[in-house]
Order: sequence, then C-alpha cells, then structure tokens
Amino acid sequence: MFGALELGLIYGAMALGVYLTFKVLNFPDLTVDGSFTTGGATAASLIIAGVNPFLATLAAIGAGLIAGYITGLLHTKGGIDGLLAGILTMIGLWSINLRIMGKANLPLLREDTVFTPLRENMLLGTWVSIAVLLAFTLILKFAIDWFLTTDLGLAIQANGNNRQMIRSLGVNTDNTTMLTLALSNGFVALCGALVAQYQGFSDVSMGIGLILVGLASVILGQAVFGSRNIFMASLGALLGSVIYRLIIFLALRAGLDTNDMKLTTALLVVLALLLPRWGFLKRIPSLRSRGNRTSSKAPAEPADDPANEAGAQVPVGTVDVPADTPDVPAGTSARAAGSSAATEAKED
Repeated sequence: MFGALELGLIYGAMALGVYLTFKVLNFPDLTVDGSFTTGGATAASLIIAGVNPFLATLAAIGAGLIAGYITGLLHTKGGIDGLLAGILTMIGLWSINLRIMGKANLPLLREDTVFTPLRENMLLGTWVSIAVLLAFTLILKFAIDWFLTTDLGLAIQANGNNRQMIRSLGVNTDNTTMLTLALSNGFVALCGALVAQYQGFSDVSMGIGLILVGLASVILGQAVFGSRNIFMASLGALLGSVIYRLIIFLALRAGLDTNDMKLTTALLVVLALLLPRWGFLKRIPSLRSRGNRTSSKAPAEPADDPANEAGAQVPVGTVDVPADTPDVPAGTSARAAGSSAATEAKED
C-alpha cells in the first residue's frame, strides 16, 4: 500500500504535465511516451557518470523541455498536425534514448539517488516518505496554479479555448503552444527521472503506454473532484494519479495478471469517461459538487393577483390578444374587448 501511494505521488508530476497539454492547451501530445524515458535515461546516465543525483534530475528536466519544444516547433513552424508531431518526436526519442544510455537498461542499485537518504534511514515505504513526496508534488501543483493565473498563463488558457480569438488580440499562439509543450514534457521527464531512481533502473521501454496512464489519472481525478477552477482541476489530476495506482495495487492483490494492466488502464479510462454521463457520480456526495450547489427550495407561491380572479378587469396589453382583434380603447378589459369583437362579427 505504501509503495502504491509513493508511486502515485511520483507519477503525479507526469499527471500534471499531461493536464497542461490535454486540458489547458487542448493539445493531444503523444511525446509523453518518449520524454518520460528521456528523463529516466538522462538521470541514470549522469548518476552512473558520478554527477550529483539532484543535478542529474535537473538535467533530465532540461532534456524533457527540449523534447516538448521540438514537438511544438514541428506543429507550429512546420505546420504538422499536433498528433503526428508528437508521434514523430516520440519515435525519434526511442533512438536518442538508446544513444543516451548506450544500452537498453541501466541499473542504479549501487548508485546514490535522491531517494538514498530515505532508503538508508529506513524511511522509504513509511508515512515519512509519503509526507515528503506529498509536499514535493504540492509544490509542483501550486507552481502550476500560480503560473496559470499570470498574464502568460491566461494567454495559454485562452489559446486552448479559442485560438483565433486570442490571436486577434495580438498574442503569439505559436510561442504559447511551444512553451506549454516544453513545460509539460519537462514535468514528464522529471517524473521519469524520479521513477528510474525509485525503482533502481532505467529501461528504454519504460515509457511505452504512459500517455494512457496520464490520461487515466487526469480523467479519473476530474471525474471525482471536478474541474470548475484551476485549483480543483490540478488537484484532481494529482489525486487521480494516486487513485489510479491504488486501483492497480488492489487489482494485483486480487490476483489479476500483470499482463492485463494495460487493459485494466483502458477500462478505467472508459469508465471514468462514461460514469459522469450516466449520472452515477452525481448521486454520491463528492468534492466536485461543493461550491456548485444552489438553493433547492421550492419556488414561492405566486402572490394573489386580482387579474387571476374571475371577471377581473385587465388592461389591454397585459394579456395576449389575437392579432385580428379590432382596436379597442385604452382601459377596456380583455373580456370587454373580446365581447366587442364578437358583436362586430355578428353584425358583419
């Protein structure tokens, strides 16, 4: 259970990166599968070379920034479709990751990592390590919340909502797109570096299918916690990562084959997408409904109106009168107007 919570918090960095592209920028970025491995490969190679693990992690973030920027460059300046641009970068990163590592797998079991102090003090897998990782992921979350409330962040949000509108206001949408993709893949590469150091190795295939994990985390979190504002949306992405890891943990404890994990992830995404439409989540109390509830009091009974009484005089114009009704003097009641019209019809 503790391991699942730790992994969920570590993968929260990746979920925040996916949230930036898929929810804020509205961009289907598949670079994630490659940049995640790039982060792990960069950090592992530098750690083995004797570089401080914290500096190696920062270098991994830089590699992710470059990968995301390349995808944005292909899309904005090259005019390539966003989905295809991400696929091209992801495929290219496969060979680059092999070049970085020199081989398909790099072990880190005998190397110092960012988790070494926790592991040496027997704190890994305890509430202390969970508290440390929670504080770290919350710092990332609040940094994203703050950034999205700045002028540049608002421009990025507007870019995702209506690109033509924000472009007409003089915002360079190409630059905002490239910046967001770079930041997103920087978070993903950070997650890859931390995962490689946590599990003790970096593998060239460690990022395969990761975009589905990121989508599952974001969609699960927002299905439960909602996305009515930036704070709740980013919190949902973060906690969705933890929920996803707990579901996988329970599935494995129940005896599910590890080969079925990808299928399980796909089914989780499908359920998270369909349950809100079926109204299931609306029937249970949750954080997503807080703050959106309105008064459920029955409407007050209409006040007694003399116009509703039988035979009451109603000024002309307060009720619907047929268009072919002859003109009547002001102040004549609707009933009198109707009687006058009937009398004229008989005379005709």
